[in-house]
Amino acid sequence: MARMADVTVAEEEYLQTLFWLQEAGLPMTGANVARAMQLSPPTVHEMIGRLERDGYITRAGDKSISFTDSGQGHAEGIVRRHRLIERFLTDVLGIPWDEVHEEAERLEHAMSPVLEERMLAAIGDAKTCPHGHPIVAGTRIEGVPLADVAEGASITVLRFENEAEELLHYLKTTGLEPGLEGTVSGHDDGDVVVSAGDRTITVDGTIAETVSVVADPSPEPRVALPEQLVISRDRYGR
Repeated sequence: MARMADVTVAEEEYLQTLFWLQEAGLPMTGANVARAMQLSPPTVHEMIGRLERDGYITRAGDKSISFTDSGQGHAEGIVRRHRLIERFLTDVLGIPWDEVHEEAERLEHAMSPVLEERMLAAIGDAKTCPHGHPIVAGTRIEGVPLADVAEGASITVLRFENEAEELLHYLKTTGLEPGLEGTVSGHDDGDVVVSAGDRTITVDGTIAETVSVVADPSPEPRVALPEQLVISRDRYGR
């Protein structure tokens, strides 16, 4: 088994994607990894085999993937660093939240424990990344897709499940952001319309599938289907 220190950047990218699938409640399969990373099935199959040989995952007879203890720990670590960097870039350096995901992708693999501690101190009591995902694994609040919420229900936006940068740019232009409180005022020609104070926010219905909210009254919880989340030319983000 490889030592954790020997994990490569490529392996970290796959572990991060698998963690994203697990956290979102989507099946951890090679097909979903290929979808998420916008890679060919043969390329993904080769890397999944490598992750298994190196002791980070196991595969069942039905091709479903599970983390080993070491794989789970390392996946949580890379995701934590990614979300911490995003929060630091937004809160401390003042970079808009729709521009930090790809920057964090570049920085997360070379981050030292000392720098991680300094960043944690700098962000204060922030518990999520700017897109609403918990920095510490296991503290995710369950939500429902905005697309499912009935007219008249009050909502609080929890997070954006897909962090592909072009989608974040779109969501920023609508005025929707994590923490926003409002009321679903209607569904118009496939769009979801939200009233928030004196603002009217209109979100494409397909993209509303990827926005998790707390709603009152709430629809039944469900996991958005993978094909509804892969609606970007970019790979879908973690």
